[in-house]
Amino acid sequence: MRTGLTKAQKITEITFDEKEPLIHIRTHNTDLKNRLAAYAAQHPTECRLLDEDPNTGCIEFTIRKGRLSFRLNAPYSEKRKRKASEAAKRNGFNRKP
Repeated sequence: MRTGLTKAQKITEITFDEKEPLIHIRTHNTDLKNRLAAYAAQHPTECRLLDEDPNTGCIEFTIRKGRLSFRLNAPYSEKRKRKASEAAKRNGFNRKP
């Protein structure tokens, strides 16, 4: 979808406070929009579409706290990177030329 916005202007905002039971999400990210829309269709009491801007491609949802998680990944150690690389090579995965 062409919106006239640059990638830097296509942002995702996730806001919540400690009092309210809902998280507000505004996003241009296609994968996130699709995942939230599917979740809202399956679980309308937990997540719902609030607004959609067809001109910019931005969609806004609310989702109940406890339904959205953030996963933090520690960086791989050199040893772990080396093991993963060796396993990938053994299983036929090669770097792109």
